[in-house]
Amino acid sequence: MIVLDSVGIGAAADAFKYGDEGSDTLGHVGEFFDGNLKLPNLARIGLSNIRPSAPIKGVPFQDNPIGCFGKMEERSVGKDSMDGHWEMMGLPVLQELSTFPAGFPDDIIEKIEKFSGRKVIVNRPYSGTQVIHDYGEEEIRDNSLIVYTSGDSVMQIAAHEENLPVEELYTICRYARTLLNGPKYTVGRVIARPYVGSDKNHFTRTSNRRDFSLAPTGVTDLVKLHDQELSVIAIGKINDIFSGQGIDEAFHNESNDDGMNHIDAVLQKDFVGLCFANLVDFDVLYGHRRNPEGFGQLLIKFDRRLGRFMKQMHDDDLIMITADHGNDPTYKGTDHTRENVPLLAYSPSLSNVGSDLGVRLTFSDLGATILDNFGITNESGGNSFMDQL
Repeated sequence: MIVLDSVGIGAAADAFKYGDEGSDTLGHVGEFFDGNLKLPNLARIGLSNIRPSAPIKGVPFQDNPIGCFGKMEERSVGKDSMDGHWEMMGLPVLQELSTFPAGFPDDIIEKIEKFSGRKVIVNRPYSGTQVIHDYGEEEIRDNSLIVYTSGDSVMQIAAHEENLPVEELYTICRYARTLLNGPKYTVGRVIARPYVGSDKNHFTRTSNRRDFSLAPTGVTDLVKLHDQELSVIAIGKINDIFSGQGIDEAFHNESNDDGMNHIDAVLQKDFVGLCFANLVDFDVLYGHRRNPEGFGQLLIKFDRRLGRFMKQMHDDDLIMITADHGNDPTYKGTDHTRENVPLLAYSPSLSNVGSDLGVRLTFSDLGATILDNFGITNESGGNSFMDQL
């Protein structure tokens, strides 16, 4: 299962609640490329068949798709990666987590300052790339910590790798995590955001980012798979999002290409179970930075890698491709967008090639289908679509 982080397919019915009316990540990227968004492998599986009345420009509708296709609505109240991934694994987030549009309260900041021995600066919603441009030199000069947030339930802590060793930044983030587990403040993720560079015009964030997520509040489908002695292999930030629960083996990604290398390597392993991968570059490099050109080029690169992967699949392999939320790079602001997400499935041995999986009413249908595949009882609330594959 591959999550294309932030690759939404049009505004959800409740997008108005989030101020995201009219958002459409894939649709708007297609329009930006004006017919040159060439995604032949995603197209063959049925990407534009998901929306036949408004196919993605450059991605033709297929009269005879080779896969199954649909889209999913999110039940969780947020639009963050943690919400989306937990819901895929049968654990929707139904209570709102804490957000901080005016910055984190003084008692939290003071504790972080005391623990780290560093003064906290910024402490308000900010673009991650802009904040290091605007405050990175001050952080280095004064040995401070850049703390910021977004519209999601996240605390992000940035520091220059030469000014604060990465492991020390992780230690500070682990401590901050202990302050935000409820009941007063419950935050989805604390994210370490190390960066490098000589000055504000050359600061860049590194792949040493790490997510310190709220521990799952219930039993996820990953744990159910693990308890049945099936292999659960995590690629990218999956291990962080689930706090390692139910995961047997994990790989950190340096980039989308690195993630695909890990996916290709797992394809060659003789295992029975789930490989669950997240490719985050769509989100961090281009979605939040509102860069539709980079976003589209990365989709094209992924599609090429997907084609190579599909040629190597065995008859008993099944790939499902989806997203965790939207992040329309043509939209206002810099936050995620509340969108439905694509659902694509392909196997060399599909029984129902070209099946329309329809609109799934929760991301949990994915986990339910995986459990069904292995004959595991599903009590998570999702509905399996295994019989449609």
